[in-house]
Amino acid sequence: MTTKSSIEKKPSAGKKKDTEHTIRSLEQEKEKLQNELKQKHDQLLRSLADFQNLQKRSEKERNLYADTIKEKYISEIIDIKELLQKALLDENPKDGLRLILQQIEQFFETERIQGIDCIGKEFDHRKHHAVTTVEKDDCTENIIIEEIKKGYVVDEKVLRPSHVIVSKKKS
Repeated sequence: MTTKSSIEKKPSAGKKKDTEHTIRSLEQEKEKLQNELKQKHDQLLRSLADFQNLQKRSEKERNLYADTIKEKYISEIIDIKELLQKALLDENPKDGLRLILQQIEQFFETERIQGIDCIGKEFDHRKHHAVTTVEKDDCTENIIIEEIKKGYVVDEKVLRPSHVIVSKKKS
């Protein structure tokens, strides 16, 4: 004969096993997720360290490149300075000045530095800096009539704009 209390205990014992099994599987899942999280965190830290090392290496390379460029141009300036000193001591400094100018022209050619031709051309604010305007009766508006200071470009990039005087029609 079964009593009511013994019937109730059997299902609750099964529920207890199910609950314990669920708890174990949830704990295993939790442990698995914690391990994955730890791996991802370690991966992220390694990636961050790699990125920081790349930044430092890039900065070093940029500084080295800048120093190399600086040394190159300083070397050119030193040569010109020495030629100027020799020209000062020379009885006929024009020969020395010609030599210096040739060296500068050669440097410009090597570095692809070109002067901006502007007289008679239309004013372009990207290449020219208008110092003033001059009113004239018989002229085309906005044409450069005089160059005060030569402008220069290197590979289509303006190093220094030409300082110019621009024509303006009389009103």
